[in-house]
Amino acid sequence: MKPLNLDLLRAAVKDERIQWRKHVLQKLAERGLQQDAVREVLLSGERIHDYTEDRPFPSALFLAYIAAKPLHVVAAFDEIDKQVFVITAYEPSLDVFESDYRTRKKS
Repeated sequence: MKPLNLDLLRAAVKDERIQWRKHVLQKLAERGLQQDAVREVLLSGERIHDYTEDRPFPSALFLAYIAAKPLHVVAAFDEIDKQVFVITAYEPSLDVFESDYRTRKKS
């Protein structure tokens, strides 16, 4: 499957065409993260990894700094219905990522 179309994803975010599953909303609350921060990452963040084999839609990992803190968001995009599906959002750990927060450490 091809990578998600970033321009279409961002247009869908601007149009509020985001699916927030209950599980994601619970995790955001547990992690002290706001939906607005997730939107900002999707609108202006850097796509650092594509998950082209994800089903039913390709997804990607995004990075942006919100209030000077790194934030990762994984989202999928349905190009037919123009819907964004937020899969997860979290503050990346230096235990897992290099100091650039883009590169996973070798295990």
